[in-house]
Amino acid sequence: MMGAERGLLDGRAKRYGSERRLRVKVDYYLPEVTLDQVADRAAWAQRIGFDGLFTADTSHNPFFPVAASAAAAPDLDYGTAIAVAFARSPMVVAQASWDLAHLTGGRFLLGLGTQIKPHIERRFSMPWGSPVMRLAEYIEALRAIWNTWQNREPLRFKGVFYSFTLMTPFFDPGPIEHPDVPVYIAGVGPLMARLAGEMCDGYHVHPFHSPRYLREVTLPAMQKGAEAEGRSLDDVEMTSTVFAVTGRDEAEMAEMRRGIKQQMAFYASTPAYAGMLECHGWDFGPTLTAMSKRGEWSEMADVIPDEAVSEVAVEAPLEELGAAVRARYRGLLDRAGLYPFGANLENMTDDQWSAVVESIRA
Repeated sequence: MMGAERGLLDGRAKRYGSERRLRVKVDYYLPEVTLDQVADRAAWAQRIGFDGLFTADTSHNPFFPVAASAAAAPDLDYGTAIAVAFARSPMVVAQASWDLAHLTGGRFLLGLGTQIKPHIERRFSMPWGSPVMRLAEYIEALRAIWNTWQNREPLRFKGVFYSFTLMTPFFDPGPIEHPDVPVYIAGVGPLMARLAGEMCDGYHVHPFHSPRYLREVTLPAMQKGAEAEGRSLDDVEMTSTVFAVTGRDEAEMAEMRRGIKQQMAFYASTPAYAGMLECHGWDFGPTLTAMSKRGEWSEMADVIPDEAVSEVAVEAPLEELGAAVRARYRGLLDRAGLYPFGANLENMTDDQWSAVVESIRA
């Protein structure tokens, strides 16, 4: 990296109070595997040199893999990226997180997300409304419950969306050694970013992002939220998965680029990601929305130009991938992982993985 470029990156980091982001932790995002496989995956991730392991709330419960793998890899951080908050009572999430914080010796990072209205109402049959306000109150409720368990204080939480006023000794798990469970939230737009700045320990940036979007939308919103509550961005970890276009040759990279285009098209067809498109002046959102309604999913990738992929994904041969990720996100992220997508990542050797991890962290 040239001296002038390094100076610009250092200046950007200092502007947002994030000099610590000049060194990045590297996390393994667990792919879709069954529960009996996660311990081996965690042991592998620790052996490779990853700093943490994150689970997703997709076709499997996100909390169970942490319990199943913590003993196999005791040096890793563990987290949910994310657990769907509004599908569960805060009491249920408080209990699971309390147990996992104890099991991991304080290395559990609770990541929460809102999902979207159709999933909450139609997949989970739960109420939806005012997601930012509801999530803020959800986090307050969690911390009130944890405080009751740790300090034996009466549970007296009454909010607009949640009320918790009963905790008898029979249901109280009692104090633990590491009671300060870090709470991360996930988001796309500036409102969630601001909430992260106001009251959270971390922010999971959606993989459909760009460094430009982080600098122009996400970080300024987080900073406003932090300053409103007398905090700084140093109080909030930034973490994300990164789309990667990589391979041993251009043919492999072209195949992976096509897959990334398909994933980008899926996200861009959804109104929730309109801000990302507006940031870059991309006008293909309505076209993709119309195609998705017609069921033209396989053709949607053709709408995404190569230039858009270059903004969203890191494109580099395997031997240069780690350095390319670091160069792009130095000063922007505290933790980074590769989006678990594509045969070229799945087929990497252990030595290649170790080299990528060390290059990102360096």
